[in-house]
Amino acid sequence: MTSETQVLRRCVVVFSKNYLPVNRINIKRAIALLVTGKAEPLDFNGIKTYSVRSPTVVLLVPELIRLTISNSERVWKIPPVNRREVLKRDRHICQYCGSTKELTLDHVIPRSKGGKHSWDNVVIACQQCNSRKGNRTPQQAGLKLRTKPRAPMHPTVAFAQQFWREQQLNLE
Repeated sequence: MTSETQVLRRCVVVFSKNYLPVNRINIKRAIALLVTGKAEPLDFNGIKTYSVRSPTVVLLVPELIRLTISNSERVWKIPPVNRREVLKRDRHICQYCGSTKELTLDHVIPRSKGGKHSWDNVVIACQQCNSRKGNRTPQQAGLKLRTKPRAPMHPTVAFAQQFWREQQLNLE
């Protein structure tokens, strides 16, 4: 594979007008945004640029670009608590033992004991752990949650957190 082909497989990080990392896009899309004036290159010391050549033009595409257009962000609502969304949040893993077989929904504090059907009270549990827990709290059943249940976060915020975490790791 040639280096030109490898360049076209690279990704560019897109920042919003307010410098919030929003997404990772392929270099072709980045070129389109830069050429149409919808984005501008971000120039920081040490930022890589990729050289993309056509028969008549050589474009230098930076690793980071910032949108110049101000589009109103889409309204994002927290999804309803349902099996599909909880499975996605818990990555299809039992939150008590780590199993991936026979998964069910479990209310951490049982509904009969006043627990709500909400993001901070519903987790994925395998059938065995759910039966073992029964109508009790995890502490009463001698079980420990692997992660604290919480509502999913806005995709942009999740991407920004991941981006800055990666940057921190690269600095170390």
